[in-house]
Amino acid sequence: MNKQEYQLLKDLKNSNEFALKKLFFNYHDTLFRFICYRISDADIAEDFVQETFIRVWKNRTLINPKKSFFSYIAKISTNLCLDHFRHIQVRKKHQKNIPKFGESHFYNPETEINFSILQQKIKKIANEKLPEKCREIFILSRIENKTNTEIALFLNLSKRTVENQLYRALKILKTNLKEFL
Repeated sequence: MNKQEYQLLKDLKNSNEFALKKLFFNYHDTLFRFICYRISDADIAEDFVQETFIRVWKNRTLINPKKSFFSYIAKISTNLCLDHFRHIQVRKKHQKNIPKFGESHFYNPETEINFSILQQKIKKIANEKLPEKCREIFILSRIENKTNTEIALFLNLSKRTVENQLYRALKILKTNLKEFL
């Protein structure tokens, strides 16, 4: 370490902005290449150089003028790089949960189409595979939103019969809709 750098670090420690600017210009290119080599992205590397010097300024009172300034800023930038890599890992881990740009979780045409296909398939199965009484009870329950008690009274059946017929209908639907489950 030379006398000029030692004096700049002392001045920086005493909140001299000119010392920070001088150190920035002296170390910018070296630190940029150091970071760029680690993360292979010039834009992010430039951001990290800026962030490193912001942190140097914020923690200027902790600087030891007798120690290597490059080691100090290399440590800060290394921590920034490690944080960056951890962030990337978290994004990869949760990628499927991150909404894609332009998509709304309220309206998704693909989901709407899939829902429409499922509804058509349920109608087809209900009409073709459910016995008549079972189909009638299923429609009253799931389409008309009637309670089991209301269906029993409406069809003059016991509540237990309605429950059994609904169970049967759902079992048949489940068997025939395996690709949707």
